[in-house]
Amino acid sequence: MHFAVNIPNFGAFADPRDLAGLAALAEGAGWDGVFVWDHVVRREGDVDLADPWVALAAVALATTRVAIGPMVTPLPRRRPWNVARAVVTLDHLSGGRMVLGVGLGTLAGPEFSAFGEETDPRVRGDQLDEGLAIVRAAWTGQPVEAHGTHYRVDGQRFWPRPVHGTVPLWAATTSVSGRAVRRAAGLDGVFPVGLTPGQVTELVGNVTAARPPSLPAPEVIVLCSDDDPAPWAAAGATWWQRQLPWDQPLEVSRRLVAAGPPR
Repeated sequence: MHFAVNIPNFGAFADPRDLAGLAALAEGAGWDGVFVWDHVVRREGDVDLADPWVALAAVALATTRVAIGPMVTPLPRRRPWNVARAVVTLDHLSGGRMVLGVGLGTLAGPEFSAFGEETDPRVRGDQLDEGLAIVRAAWTGQPVEAHGTHYRVDGQRFWPRPVHGTVPLWAATTSVSGRAVRRAAGLDGVFPVGLTPGQVTELVGNVTAARPPSLPAPEVIVLCSDDDPAPWAAAGATWWQRQLPWDQPLEVSRRLVAAGPPR
């Protein structure tokens, strides 16, 4: 199992310099990854908040080994070609360490409704699938042709390509079946949100069953606020992420990170 720190980049973590310092501390303490959130505002109200892409640039420059990326980017409220470009730039900046986590985005706060963004989950699912196709096509370096319901690209190339030819794609899901599972089955990993270990076991089975035989087993990424990875390892998780507390002093998280992963 791989171990990562997951940093909500608001509240105590709103300063990119502090994020970079935590990332460097995590790398030195033996963690395998450093991931941040992607929000423009928060449901908790007015809090300091850092842009995830700028924060990831700071993290990339402060580290040399750990995987980095957003967990997750709500692709339906971003232009997919802009995301494709930002990810490749960060991939080169980090020497090929980027991972792109994607999802529909949550309606629990004002991020969609207060900005006129699409709130119908079915439509956002369509946007996510169309957006993913554009992102993946952009990374091939070949002309991208996309004429869907929501996005259009007319024969444009996106250079450079990712360092390793592509970037791992991890899809979030709150369900153990249905469209989200079918989507994850074609990507590199699945990120269960709000599921129990038993549900994760079921999810892994469903994703594996729907997965083309030519693809390797998917990464299974879980996010936790405790220090016991054992139930998640038994459920099939391959990445265990420790969420840091954004509403507590920064020193609390420094101690958690410095203690290293619970291997």
